Amino acid sequence: MIIRMLTKNAAIDVSIYFYKIKVMKKYCFIFPGQGSQYVGMGKDLYDKYLYVKEIYDQAETILNLPIKKLSFEGPDTELRNTNNTQPAILIHSIVCFEILKSRNIEPTLACGHSLGEYSALYCAGVLSFESVLKLVKQRGELMFSEGLKKPGAMAAIIGLSESEVIELCKNSKGIVVPANFNAPGQIVISGEPSSVKAVCDQATIKGALKAVMLPVSGAFHSPLLRESAESYKNYLQTFEFNRPKFPIIPNRTGTATSELSEIRQALEEQLINPVLWTKTITSAINLGYLDFIEVGPGRVLAGLVKRIAPNASVISIGKIDDLEKVS
Repeated sequence: MIIRMLTKNAAIDVSIYFYKIKVMKKYCFIFPGQGSQYVGMGKDLYDKYLYVKEIYDQAETILNLPIKKLSFEGPDTELRNTNNTQPAILIHSIVCFEILKSRNIEPTLACGHSLGEYSALYCAGVLSFESVLKLVKQRGELMFSEGLKKPGAMAAIIGLSESEVIELCKNSKGIVVPANFNAPGQIVISGEPSSVKAVCDQATIKGALKAVMLPVSGAFHSPLLRESAESYKNYLQTFEFNRPKFPIIPNRTGTATSELSEIRQALEEQLINPVLWTKTITSAINLGYLDFIEVGPGRVLAGLVKRIAPNASVISIGKIDDLEKVS
């Protein structure tokens, strides 16, 4: 009735407006964690955009790390060190997010895999640029030093259910726990090297398709990082958190929230608890999200999302060429 009272042109404008609302996609941005890095990441974006140069320059000043050299030139052995990997991936993810934002492509939900949760918090406005860089630097340094003091190991088990892997860990001697519930049939375990190896052997006997030791320097998301987690918790308390612009799904719970107390607590507990990635993506799907954009280096998360939710659409944005995939 209201549209009938409008002029013909006004009625057309209203129709177009509602059409845009109808077809507008709501995106969940997902941010990668350690293991997605590669030598050369970010170099094409750095060469093309002036503001990307400014982001990298500011990051190097804040971190006092040669992020550009590590990211663009390596060597890979240096880039793979946890204390270097984490800030490098964070900066690349921030750069990709800022480019998408400049094109008016923004999320209404975000999450990240382990380290990637910090990129998600920056994306949602919870942490400032300087704060997120300092937090991730401290996180990486603590995890690296803990790995030197208490050597640990991690392994990927492919082809067994969550309950089967949990049971194998419970029945093993020593410290070994599920660390990443990445997708159905893909679970990472973490703990003392001998215990991790023993669970891998048992998993193979039980019928796992693969049980592969991972090239990492520590037992991340396990009780072996308890000392670092306590130190990091105290460090976290010195930073200001802002209310998120949209909900975040923390690794610790796998449930969307906008409550700062829940977000902070999830970060405090993240280092010694598993990444509930399957639950995280399932929660996003249950909230009506079928369009995901992986923001940062690599395509690891895109593969995991498709295993969790085959009907979902996932675009990975990490290079200039990738930007043509989304508008």
